[in-house]
Amino acid sequence: MTKVSFYLFEKSDERQVESTCRLCRKILRQHAKIWLHCPDPALQQQLDEQLWRFDPSSFLPHGIDQHNAPICISAQLPNRLEWIVFNFNNQALELNNQFSHIIEIIENHEAAKVIGREKFKKYRQQGLKPQTFKL
Repeated sequence: MTKVSFYLFEKSDERQVESTCRLCRKILRQHAKIWLHCPDPALQQQLDEQLWRFDPSSFLPHGIDQHNAPICISAQLPNRLEWIVFNFNNQALELNNQFSHIIEIIENHEAAKVIGREKFKKYRQQGLKPQTFKL
């Protein structure tokens, strides 16, 4: 069954891009493959740039539409199960494609929280039990 994790920033003003980099660094240590599902080209570029400069002591290997990279940034969804998918879309992912783990990062402002609540409800309607981590 697909695992869904919401990272909800309640007190921090950290941006989604920075928190993604921190989580990617942690997940890569477990030798998992990460897919950043991001339909917005401007946000793809921000993610790419931030992953390059995030940790000066350790490179986070990634690429836009590079399916062989440990971190793939793409407007498309992966077609294999082994990816951990960060969803940068404003809608919940449909589970006709099964993913091992979906990660949703919700920033600390009302517009993001409204979108996050809708995504949470949609995952519940699909029979999933999302976990929330308050940061």
